[in-house]
Formats: sequence, C-alpha cells, structure tokens
Amino acid sequence: MPIRHAIVHLIDKKPDGNPATLHAREAELGDSQAIENLMADLNESYNAKPNKAWGLFQDESGAYPFSGWLSEYLDGGKDFVAFSRQAVEHLKNLMEESNLSTGGHVLFCHYQQGMTDYLAVALLHHSEGVAVTEALEVTPSRHLDLGQLHMAARINISEWRNNKTSKQYISFIKGKGGKKVSDYFRDFVGCQEGVDAPSETRTLLKAFSDFVESEDLPEEKAREKTDTLVDYATSQARIGEPMALDALSELMDEQQPRAFYDYIRNKDYGLAPEIPADKRTLNQFRRFTGRAEGLSISFEAHLLGSKVEYDEERDMLIIRGLPTQLHDQLKRRK
Repeated sequence: MPIRHAIVHLIDKKPDGNPATLHAREAELGDSQAIENLMADLNESYNAKPNKAWGLFQDESGAYPFSGWLSEYLDGGKDFVAFSRQAVEHLKNLMEESNLSTGGHVLFCHYQQGMTDYLAVALLHHSEGVAVTEALEVTPSRHLDLGQLHMAARINISEWRNNKTSKQYISFIKGKGGKKVSDYFRDFVGCQEGVDAPSETRTLLKAFSDFVESEDLPEEKAREKTDTLVDYATSQARIGEPMALDALSELMDEQQPRAFYDYIRNKDYGLAPEIPADKRTLNQFRRFTGRAEGLSISFEAHLLGSKVEYDEERDMLIIRGLPTQLHDQLKRRK
C-alpha cells in the first residue's frame, strides 16, 4: 500500500459548548513503518464496520467546499499540507456547531492500492491503558483505539475522476440507530448517499435465486453457487471493495462465465455493474438443507418467515408459493 501523502492534525474540543482549538501540523508525516501499520489497521477496522453507506459528492458550494479543495490539490494548485489544513479548519468550524461532538486527531492519507488511488479521512480517538517500561516500571499509556472508529470516510479518487456517472465512489460510516451526532462529519466531506447497499444486495440475491430456479440446477450445484456468491461478496466486503457482477459470474461457472451476468442484464434488475456488499444481508442467505427417507428439502435462509414457516411444536414446515415445476408435477399426480 504505497502512501503518497499523510498528515495528522489535532482538534481539541470537549462536548461542553466551548470553542475548539486546532493544533495543525506544518509538514507531512515521513515514510515509516508506523504510518504503514496505522493505515493497515485503519483499513481493517474500517472495512469491518457494518454501518457504512456509499455515495457521491454533493455539488460543490459554500456549504460543501471539500470536493473543490480536493480537486485543486489533485490538479497541482495546492500542496497536500495546505489542502489538509484548509479542510481541517472547516471540520473544526462544523464541529463547534455540533455541541455533542468531541475532538480528536484528524488523519488525512492519500494512498494507492493496486492501480487505484484513495483518500482516507478519519477522526481518531485514544484509549487509556498501561505499559511496562524497559526498567520494568508500570506507566500510564495512551494508544489509538481504532476499534472505536465512528467518523471516517474513504474516497476512491480514481473512480471519481474517471467515471463521471458513478454514484458510489465515497464510502462513509453512518451513525447507528439514526443518531445525528456524526452528521457534521458527513457534511464536512460533502457526501450524499447514492447507493442503498442492503437494497442492492437483496436485489442481487433475488436475481440469484431466480437464476438458480430458471436453470433447474441440482441441489449440490445450487449450494456450490450459493457458497461462491457469499464467499466472493464477503471477501470483497472484507477489503472494502464492491462486488463486480462480471467477476462473480465468472467465479460461478468457468464454462459459461457470462451466464449469470447476462441473465441479470436481460431480466433488467436495475443493478449497476458493481455494487457494495451488505454483510448483514449476506449473512441471512445461507441455505437450510436436509435429506432423509426419500425426502430432500432445501431453501435459502432469507425465505424463513416469508415463503417458509417453521412450526416447531408440530415439527412442520409450511411452504408458500411452490416452484412452478413442482406445482405442475403435483397437479398431474392427482
């Protein structure tokens, strides 16, 4: 992960209504193993956050100036330190307007992963602990607590600059339970939601279920493809990358690598070529399977409670909306 530029500033503010104080760094952080380790840990913590949203910049304006400053830096009109200083001053002002907000260290990092450039912006806080010195003395110690990462955003610079139609080149952490305390950070970056990750993931899973039914696949094959989809989506979520539908289609069937992709396009599910994976939705998509005495039953976990109802007391499954092929066979049996 080559780091192009990185810097940390400090905003000292307590949630008591008093003015915030900015302690700005005058120069970039130098290359070091420490900053590389920090970014690796930060990305790991950020990718694991389930409450993220994907979107795009608001139109540049006085209320949302961040994208303009970022463009000026990328175009060479301003160096990284000046860009970060201007941005962190804007963040301080927004923080002062939010009485519930608490200051912290603000990290700006422009880095490259593969062929893609990113900008990460995060408000970092510390935890108090203890350490043992070389003299075997116990002493108080402070360290960055990345497990408590609540205000952070990541901008895919390459996609933003090269794909003008994209609506998901920014990801950011959303406040839990509709909390508004972090709204000022979203407004600081100037982003708006462009993609509903849970909804998009549900649509993909619906398309997959329809595809499996249309292909009339044996149970074992259907289970293999389900595992392929969930494993790929989970791995992409783990590294903070969207799912590419053409890549997913290739993984599902090497002999017919475009079969699933063409099915989605021809049926017009309204999915973009790349969609973010929502881990909570994926976790509901595993299959329940059982076989005994000539009876074989299998269904996807997300159908439980809707199309499939389990009556534990009577040891029964109630199935609504039988597959057409099974329905026709039962009618011919009468």
